[in-house]
Amino acid sequence: MRRQPLPDDALDAIDRAILNTLQDGFPIASRPFDEAGAGLGVTGAELIDRLANLREIGAITRFGPFFDVAPMGGEFCLCAMEVPESDFGRVMTLVNAHPEVAHNYERTHRLNMWFVLAAVAPEGIETTADEIERETGLKVLRFPKLEEFFVGFRVTA
Repeated sequence: MRRQPLPDDALDAIDRAILNTLQDGFPIASRPFDEAGAGLGVTGAELIDRLANLREIGAITRFGPFFDVAPMGGEFCLCAMEVPESDFGRVMTLVNAHPEVAHNYERTHRLNMWFVLAAVAPEGIETTADEIERETGLKVLRFPKLEEFFVGFRVTA
């Protein structure tokens, strides 16, 4: 199911603090949600509930670690597809079923589906992109990473 944009009041101050703070790291501790929650003024249980709600409303698509596969011998690749509007949901489901898909975003452009592939070995990018092409019948354009940039995302009040 495709998500609609969030209303301006969908996130309260604590939700915004969660999104901003947890991008910078997550504690490695026996009770990490309690520790992270304490810094945000909530209990660990409340933090877990809020993260679940942020996923439910579409403010985030996942919560978990992001591994930089390149130092481990892997590779990232930005990919784009031109997906007919009437077939978008089916194609999105097929693409997202691949564990190598790290992100998938809809854009208002001829190339309306953009996603990142992360593979443990460089040949995994080609294998996965080729599989997606076979499954969907659509071309996957591949934009391999030439240089890395970090772009922080912050939610304002």
